[in-house]
Order: sequence, then C-alpha cells, then structure tokens
Amino acid sequence: MKTTDLKVSALLTGRGNNTLKDKNILDILGKPVLFYPANAGKQARTIDSRYCSSDDEKILNAAKEIGYEPILRPAELALPTAQHVDCIMHGLNVIQSKESLPDILVVILANNVTVKSSWIDDCVNIMKNDMSVTAVVPVYEDNDHHPLRAKSLNEDGSLAMYEKNVKGKISTNRQDLPECYFLSHNFWVLNTRFLLSGEEGQQPWGFMGNNIIPYIIDESIDIHKEIDLYIAKEWIMENYID
Repeated sequence: MKTTDLKVSALLTGRGNNTLKDKNILDILGKPVLFYPANAGKQARTIDSRYCSSDDEKILNAAKEIGYEPILRPAELALPTAQHVDCIMHGLNVIQSKESLPDILVVILANNVTVKSSWIDDCVNIMKNDMSVTAVVPVYEDNDHHPLRAKSLNEDGSLAMYEKNVKGKISTNRQDLPECYFLSHNFWVLNTRFLLSGEEGQQPWGFMGNNIIPYIIDESIDIHKEIDLYIAKEWIMENYID
C-alpha cells in the first residue's frame, strides 16, 4: 500500500472527572486548554478525520467547535481507575461504526498544550514509511529523575536503591549518567493493526508494542495543578502558531 493510501484518524481524549476541576477546558490566553492540542491536530496535514472521546459534554462541545466529532465515553471508562487503552479501543469501535478503520491512530491528550502540528506530521510520516513500527511517540530527556537516582523504601522505612542490580559507583552528576528519556503525554501515533492484534508490548503502555520510535522534544507539560497552567501559558506564548 502506498503511503498516500494510508488512512489516519485523530482521537482527542479527555476525562471530565479530575482532581483539578474542568482542567481540560480551563482558560489559557482566552482559549480552553484542549484548544491547543486539538488545534495542532486540526492543522496537521496528515490527519484525515478527527474525533473526541470524553464523558463530559463540556469537553465534547469545546472539541466540536474545533472540528472534532464527539464520542460519548461510557461511565465505566470515566472512572479514575479506567485504563487509557480501553478508552482508545472504545473510540476505535465508534470510529469503525462511522467509517473504515484508520491504518494509523493519533491519540491526542486534551490536557497537554505542548503539541505542534509539524510534530504530528513528522511522527505520522515516520510510521507511514515503515508500517512495521508499532508506535511513534514524543519523548523528552530528564536525567534529574533518572532511575539510577531513584529510591524505594525498605520495610523498616529506610531508603534503598530503586534499581537493585547496580554494581559499582554511580556519579552524582546527572550529566555523567546514561541518557534517560520519558514518554510525553501530549500525543501518540499508534499502529491500528497492532492495537487490534491483542498483543502486549513494552510495559506499562503495552498497547504501543515493541517497535517504538522516539521523537525527541525539549519538554512536555501536563495540566494537573494550577501552577501547570502558568507554565503552559509560557510555552504557548513562546511556541504557539495559530
């Protein structure tokens, strides 16, 4: 199949029941939080159709204004314990009832403004050029929170190294440690065929498979607390292009 024949759909996901009330639709520079990731998805040239999955009518309505077809999420998928993959699979089922399944699904998270349309297009094109890839995901380097610096608690309450099988001395300088990358929660480009295969990949995001290609970015800002809104505002002012 030619890369031009591969179909791509976007699924914007956002839950209404959060610790920070209505975080996905809080105001940043006159627009709701979800506007920024949703608009990046709207501007992405590689995306053919766009949907929004949520249990919250306010989120669905805000996304609809940007051009996303609403998918009302069932109550059991709106609980804090619900797994993201279950919301994704529910969204795919609804998409399939409306049109043919996409070859590639771009999952866009509504509470993260650090998304650019060019990033989405880059990641989609990486997968289009090699459909053995199971996921293309933005990552950022963070040696401050390196697993070699992490601690766990012993039964007596004292600290222990989180990594148990480390031998030799470890530098206290983060620059001396091996590069450490963390998954961004802004958007993920997923191979639909793998999603539907029932196979498990790298944990804890097993639905991404094992052939995961990183797309390195500088930072990723999730909105979980009020202070995150101010940090997100600074990023938008420096990076956002309407």
